[in-house]
Amino acid sequence: AAEAEANLIVAQAAAVSAVAESADDESAERSSRYSIADVHFHLVDFLQRSDGIEAAVKAMDRTGVERAAISGMPVVKKWNAADPRQPLYYLEDDAPAYWYSATDVLVARAVESLPGGDRARFHPFICGFNGTDMNAVDHIKRMIEWYPGLWHGIGEVMGRHDDLTALTYGETARADHPGLDAVYDFAAENDLPVLVHQNISSVRIREPLYLHEMENAVRNHPKTRFIWAHCGISRRINVPTLTQEIRRMLRTYPNLWADLSWVVFEEYICPDGVPSPDWVAMLSEFPDRFIIGSDKVAKFDNLEDEIWKYNVLLDALEPAAASKIAHENFIDILPAPVRSSIRR
Repeated sequence: AAEAEANLIVAQAAAVSAVAESADDESAERSSRYSIADVHFHLVDFLQRSDGIEAAVKAMDRTGVERAAISGMPVVKKWNAADPRQPLYYLEDDAPAYWYSATDVLVARAVESLPGGDRARFHPFICGFNGTDMNAVDHIKRMIEWYPGLWHGIGEVMGRHDDLTALTYGETARADHPGLDAVYDFAAENDLPVLVHQNISSVRIREPLYLHEMENAVRNHPKTRFIWAHCGISRRINVPTLTQEIRRMLRTYPNLWADLSWVVFEEYICPDGVPSPDWVAMLSEFPDRFIIGSDKVAKFDNLEDEIWKYNVLLDALEPAAASKIAHENFIDILPAPVRSSIRR
């Protein structure tokens, strides 16, 4: 198996080299060459504010994004009375964050405000619950009762997440917390995919310290479709064996997909703007199991930067694989009735 992987990496290196040679052609890179589905798109930020869903539609139009999994933000940043300036991001000061269920109502109202054609491009995911609460599934059931037929998934479920974990009130969130078992079971029963943010390790630890937590969740819920946000990577996470771990997970668990958004792209997949041969080989080996996303948070004026950056990676793949990763795999993880309506 190791020899086969090595041969595949060598075979893909030529394609990567060809892409790198043309990377200086700025006009070629700054365009919408693929049909895009965005698996990771937040309507609101850590203050539950937004440019608005109309701005999101306009950004998608000019960027070539046909559809997006849209969610709120499951936590909100507190403004402490002792702090002279309102923090606009969770890392701006030491004030804590707390779970915020109304974020799902903001998403539902925004999506329902759109005309039918634009509304159909959004696939709302429920995220406003505390995954360390054994009552978490009750919020999901309530949202589905309040907005029947609206929801197409669950997430971004916040597990381990760099400094946000330490800043969030209460028990440490993790992908295999018992409070999420009922959530995952409900997702399977209702044909809903689940997007989970679960760091593979901790800052300064170069081993996959927390991988077992994600693996427990995926293994213990084989009928639930999981999307692993950012392939388990966030800021300052450095695990040299990342591709080996992802390969093993994908080979072992057919109910797992991986999201290529945020810092994993720049730091692992395409460092210095050139696709890693190892990643190109892995995506070519599992073309049905990866999905792209922007991870935009409330502001959409530069959506192009987070979508068109994938051109260089997609260009290094076979056209069929590129099409799957850019668009088709996203549709495949949606509920069956939604898939059917899209492909009708």
